Amino acid sequence: MARSHLTLAALATSAVADLQVRGSGAHTAGGEGNYDAARLVTGDGRELIVRIPTSQQAETEQSADLIALRALTPGIRSRLPFDAPTVVGQLPVDGTRAVVLDFVAGTHLDPTALSSDEVLADSLGAAIAAIHSLPTSFVAEAGLPLLSTELIRADAHRIVSRAAETRLLPTAVRERWQAAVEDNSLWQFQPTVIHGALAADRILVIQQDGHGLVNGVLDWGSLRVGDPALDLHWIATLGATGEQTLSTYAVSCSRGPDRFVTLRARLYAELEIARWLLHGRDSHDETIVEDAVAMLDGLVDRVLGDVTDPLGTTNGPVLAVDEVEDMLDRTPLGSSSPGIAMQTDTYDRSELERALGRDPGTAGTDEDEDPSAEDANATDQIDTSSFELWDAASTPKDRSHSDRSSSSE
Repeated sequence: MARSHLTLAALATSAVADLQVRGSGAHTAGGEGNYDAARLVTGDGRELIVRIPTSQQAETEQSADLIALRALTPGIRSRLPFDAPTVVGQLPVDGTRAVVLDFVAGTHLDPTALSSDEVLADSLGAAIAAIHSLPTSFVAEAGLPLLSTELIRADAHRIVSRAAETRLLPTAVRERWQAAVEDNSLWQFQPTVIHGALAADRILVIQQDGHGLVNGVLDWGSLRVGDPALDLHWIATLGATGEQTLSTYAVSCSRGPDRFVTLRARLYAELEIARWLLHGRDSHDETIVEDAVAMLDGLVDRVLGDVTDPLGTTNGPVLAVDEVEDMLDRTPLGSSSPGIAMQTDTYDRSELERALGRDPGTAGTDEDEDPSAEDANATDQIDTSSFELWDAASTPKDRSHSDRSSSSE
């Protein structure tokens, strides 16, 4: 049975010293989510969220999220043009824990709005670029995963190989994926800080002057150094709708040029079907297997019907003059191999072995990427009808696209 918002409010007062709750309201979807949650308003008008996981999976996700949120120091947060939740307090409850967080205003991103709202598209592209431009050192200091290009590529190869072993991959799809994994040019990139589980339901949007703006990003439990294309794979599936976001992202990144980031993003998007297929096989669920096979058939029709949709780089595009200059600027003096130096000069190889709770080579496992679990991490819409003692109509702070401050610190 789901805990009431009044019970959760009482637990929050025990978790946070001197907390005075003026009002509370349910923050779950009929009590059927993976968390019991309530939204609180304090005596000084501050808004908080208190959550207690109701499953082992949710408890594991919550623990990872707490570690990542602690790694986002005030200095790191000041570099982001949006808010991330801040941990206010926690309390052991019935073998798990209640966690109190700052409330981040906004509604979940509607991807279809990107085609009609250029400001929103630009805001999203800049937001993702800001994450990928963060210094990798804070991830290492927090003991979070640091993945090399070799490990990232090996994981993609593992997924393709396992999917091929099912004998359910159409030949055209298998050859397409194998060619992409074996294309050396596609995997010449510099790993960056990534969210690791970015999707529309992790992004909170507010309205300002008739346009949407990214105001918050949730669920940081997969924070790590990895392939920036992973955070873009869901945008790459939007076609023309996502082009403005990808364009803004490219010009907003402070790191070196990554000519093939969109191609890898599309590969990751397609490999989600392989993960779904493998999840069905591993869980012995024929319904999921049949669904994945149908998706693969649809992918065959699209790929074979569009010869302009390759994943390989072939000879690759020629670098522009400014990209060559940028590459030279990033190459350490005295290096005998500029190409390799550009990829590894920011890495301490010993740090690659430091991973939290998992082997780096298994990042992005089938279980982690189970599409059926996506809703479990999303913050459910609040039922304002159950609020007591206060007016639920709150006004989120004004924030322009270029504002890089964080209200949570």
